[in-house]
Amino acid sequence: MNHLSDRINKLSTSQTLAMAALARELKAQGKDIISLSLGEPDFNTPDFIKEAAKKAIDENYSTYSPVDGYVELKEAICRKFKRDNNLDYTPANIVVSTGAKQSLYNVAQVMLNEGDEVILPAPYWVSYYEIIKMSGGIPVEVPTSVESDFKITPEQLEKAITPKTKMIWYSSPCNPSGSVYSREELTALAKVLEKYANIFVVADEIYEHINFSGTFCSVASIPGMFDRTITVNGVAKAFAMTGWRIGYIGAPEFIAKACTKMQGQVTSGANSIAQRATITAVDADPSVLNDMVAAFKGRRDLVVGLIKDIPGLKLNVPEGAFYVFPDVSSYFGKTLRGTEIKNADDFSMYLLAEANVATVTGDAFGNPNCIRFSYATSEELLTEALRRIKEALA
Repeated sequence: MNHLSDRINKLSTSQTLAMAALARELKAQGKDIISLSLGEPDFNTPDFIKEAAKKAIDENYSTYSPVDGYVELKEAICRKFKRDNNLDYTPANIVVSTGAKQSLYNVAQVMLNEGDEVILPAPYWVSYYEIIKMSGGIPVEVPTSVESDFKITPEQLEKAITPKTKMIWYSSPCNPSGSVYSREELTALAKVLEKYANIFVVADEIYEHINFSGTFCSVASIPGMFDRTITVNGVAKAFAMTGWRIGYIGAPEFIAKACTKMQGQVTSGANSIAQRATITAVDADPSVLNDMVAAFKGRRDLVVGLIKDIPGLKLNVPEGAFYVFPDVSSYFGKTLRGTEIKNADDFSMYLLAEANVATVTGDAFGNPNCIRFSYATSEELLTEALRRIKEALA
């Protein structure tokens, strides 16, 4: 360890990936593990997108791509932003990266100096905290709860702002809570930010289309917010393309240029074949996703109903993504089958040991009272997983 950098020694391991790896290891040992830990659609990439990739191979898109993405893809992303979000980006505002995680990392690296504060409404996606920390920033957690639908209020935002505040990062629909901010809620937050011209917003909209609320609002579409918002999106979740590794940002041109400069020294352009396939994906009418979204909504309703039948678990009804984030704190301080449950970590590990169900502790998402279930699996497995959990907690 003494030979490694302080940077890597201070970096935490992704808890979602760690739990998924542990679940795979236990399965390999012959244990009947149901894993509800990874945030990945269990659908195949649509055939029309795969056909576009095959066509790109036949057309010999096998050389380095431009660092910030093919211009045809950036134009398609601009059309998508206009169609779905009423945002008027140009190709100069777009940077295509190797997944939305790299998009977020690029932004942190080019925007943050040592000691800059970044407000994180908690719960937040696991990697936000470590990406900000790696980039010299200071994550400032603002706690929310199941009672507030895990959403930050304008009053909380105002209170969290200091002279060192540089950014606020949030996701909607939220990973892990599934909460979706309405236009009215985002407008109220934007009203606070009006007074602080130097604070930028990172809006992670990767789950945009997996949304059961009937509406979606990009904060960049609210008057006064376009020039201070970095909109992050990609095709991993909605189009079941997690392994294709394509994410992108829409941002003010000076930020987009800086991200291109950073990326040029790290990975250069994203995978050429995946980019060509992504043109077809983002140009597609979102209605092609209706069947998948309906399936996720059906699973959400199933899981919410089953969890409500388990004493001691408090739950909001998520309006998007494919997660539930129940508050399990009523079990803290109790002993179950000889195991003392002191916190969410203990609770999650107890479910793995006693129910053979892999979940993720809420500690990883900035909320120590909750755990995250992914319902991106079959209704049969979800029903069995919740049956086991109910039995283990009886």
